[in-house]
Amino acid sequence: MNPVNEQPNQMTDQQNRQPLFPGRAFISTVLDVVESKKTMSGALTGKYMQRATMAGLFVGIFFTAFFVIMGQAGQNPADHGLILAGRVLAATTFGWALVLIYYTNSELLTSNMMVVTIGAYHKRLGWLASLRILVLCLLGNLAGALIVAVILRFSSIVSGPTLDQMLAAAATKTGYVSGGPMGFADLFVRGIMCNFCINIAMLMVYNGKLSNDFTKCIIMVVAVFVFAFCGFEHSIADSALFLILGVFGRVNAWKAILVVLVAMLGNYIGGGILIGLNFATMNDERRFKA
Repeated sequence: MNPVNEQPNQMTDQQNRQPLFPGRAFISTVLDVVESKKTMSGALTGKYMQRATMAGLFVGIFFTAFFVIMGQAGQNPADHGLILAGRVLAATTFGWALVLIYYTNSELLTSNMMVVTIGAYHKRLGWLASLRILVLCLLGNLAGALIVAVILRFSSIVSGPTLDQMLAAAATKTGYVSGGPMGFADLFVRGIMCNFCINIAMLMVYNGKLSNDFTKCIIMVVAVFVFAFCGFEHSIADSALFLILGVFGRVNAWKAILVVLVAMLGNYIGGGILIGLNFATMNDERRFKA
């Protein structure tokens, strides 16, 4: 075989594959992230838990801010314009939690659902190792949210209109699991849609085509805005809400746990399957037939 003729053929083959697998950069970046998480959750478990706890803190604080804004804007039920403006501002403010999580290298369960699924598909992680990462991340996220809840218990922040908004939101969420099969289905679908929004944003951030930090921030904020404004269900945000109300003795624990579990399952479908597994198979060059 003539090596002079072989090199152009190889270059042509690579060029032909480029439009076929435009998500290769995304998958490559995620696999690098997988290796980091694998190391952190193994040899550096304590530090990994700290990162997960930080994410829980961010979610707890910014979700509280969400309800503070909603409470202040909703004090006059007749002022529909102010209520709408409050919903927009609250959802936008909450969106910055994801930005802080990303730029501080904190660990959020819902985005990790996508990451570990891609890692498992490409055999960089076993399924037990993937589950370990998710469980550790969940525990850290809950710890962070609980810290926020305990701190808030010793303040007057969660009172008046803010508490009313939180109680109304909790009643809506627990109402799904009290509503029979259709209620469960509604909650499940909202969980799917929520994490689809989050992980499509992370896909954009990881795809290697964005170098501008401002653009990345806007994408993440808008993605969270959509799920918060539309009432989609985020398992960690829901956990933070129930923990905050729990320290005030204002929540049904069993219903709250059930809500979180159903939302979490929906979150995995939306982020782990519709984004993670879908894009892993879509951009799998190993299946390419020349």
